[in-house]
Amino acid sequence: MMDGVASDGSTSSTDKNRSPGGRRARRVRMTGAERREQLLDIGRTLFAEKGFEGTSVEEIAAKAGVSKPVVYEHFGGKEGLYAVVVDREMRQLLDMVTGALTAGHPRELLEQAAFALLDYIETYTDGFRILVRDSPVAQSTGTFASLISDIATQVEDILGMEFKNRGFDPKLAPLYAQALVGMVALTGQWWVDARRPKKAEVAAHLVNLAWHGLDGLEQKPRLIGHRKN
Repeated sequence: MMDGVASDGSTSSTDKNRSPGGRRARRVRMTGAERREQLLDIGRTLFAEKGFEGTSVEEIAAKAGVSKPVVYEHFGGKEGLYAVVVDREMRQLLDMVTGALTAGHPRELLEQAAFALLDYIETYTDGFRILVRDSPVAQSTGTFASLISDIATQVEDILGMEFKNRGFDPKLAPLYAQALVGMVALTGQWWVDARRPKKAEVAAHLVNLAWHGLDGLEQKPRLIGHRKN
């Protein structure tokens, strides 16, 4: 160890690392993979709490008990760490929604999709906060809007079949899919802080609005005001 830095990059304080008898306490060593996961966990928490701009490499390193070069060694910098965190969260949410949209009546699929998003928000709250934040590196990591668009594409397939069965133009399915998924996503952003009503009740109201809205669709909707364009 040199100048208070261990070979794995961890830093120490002489006082903190001595036992009551004055002997140096044994430091818990981490493998490279373990250190990487630790940095990801710490970065995820800080990005959710402070945002990308409000988080520094110094703070991440300090929380992990390592020197700044360790963060750069694993991720190349704050941007690289953020990109990995965002990519993981996007894949987690997409996997949960995709897994929910398996088989069943269209209304059941809407329920499953709503629950999948709310389950993600409830279980991975920090991840959701990160996804809905804007950041200067969003172009390279993907954005929440692009993720919602991916989910809407899956919902589009469900609506396309339902529209065809009801005699509606299936070409309009993408428009309605974006509207439905956007409605659920925005409600999720509100619910992440409100947490009222309970998850099942929120899902029921979302599906109620979506399903009965679809149930009452006009084949050729028209505007009742004077504006036509």
